[in-house]
Amino acid sequence: MRRIALLVLVTALGCQSAQDAPALEKDVDEKQTAQDQKPDEVDQRLNNSPRHSEWVEIQQGDRSVASFVAYPEAPDKRLALILIHENRGMADWLRAFADQVAEAGYVAIVPDLLSGMGPGGGNTDSFADTAAATRAIGALPPDQVTADLKAVAAYIAKQPASSGKVAVAGFCWGGSQTFRFATNHADLVAACVFYGSGPTDPADIARIKAPVYGFYGGNDQRINGTIPQSEELMKAAGKFYEPVIYDGAGHAFMRQAAETDDLADPNKQAGIASWERLQAILAKHSK
Repeated sequence: MRRIALLVLVTALGCQSAQDAPALEKDVDEKQTAQDQKPDEVDQRLNNSPRHSEWVEIQQGDRSVASFVAYPEAPDKRLALILIHENRGMADWLRAFADQVAEAGYVAIVPDLLSGMGPGGGNTDSFADTAAATRAIGALPPDQVTADLKAVAAYIAKQPASSGKVAVAGFCWGGSQTFRFATNHADLVAACVFYGSGPTDPADIARIKAPVYGFYGGNDQRINGTIPQSEELMKAAGKFYEPVIYDGAGHAFMRQAAETDDLADPNKQAGIASWERLQAILAKHSK
């Protein structure tokens, strides 16, 4: 694996789970609302973006998956990127990140995988606090998550702005689900796993078609301890897996990066470096 000592670049820009029974995070702030706090930077991007964004409802059987879509301003069809949220559910920082992806020239879609699972059949924003949303994430049926993501992939691939090429990136619980989705959806062109664990069954690994790119914080041994097994399994199956560890960063560094302007913060540095790498990956697989 590659380990990167972080350097401040020039652009500003979370939670692991088991594959079939997502584990709950232990560091959830009980007083925090299910929606993340809204730093000014996130608010400004969401409210002032010149790009078109919208909420759509995607049918999956008898379910409706609420999804946020951000579109690039481009004269041609572009690759689409599915963004899978943390175990906190849908969050403003990730919608802002979707707009950043659109600004870079790609279609971005963020499905709320807690759609219809909240109080009164509500979505993430219907939960009383983050802890309640996290508990609900842990109880999601794995097959439902896979079916939701497949419906989202089919929807976004057919949109007029989309080239039909679909990649996926996920964070924390969403990182683990990204790796898992790669085992269940052969049409992905790339899977970008942010601090999530990989499948442990060789039969699951054998189904992966897309190259898998890993993004990990150096101070996150809970997740990083799973990397050697993923490397071994992927190598044995003849699959592409490129993990990169960003020194000094912790778990959920992409969310942390979105919530600070401190360029000396290792999480901010990791977020900047990861954004540069993600752009290079998307450009490569757009061809």
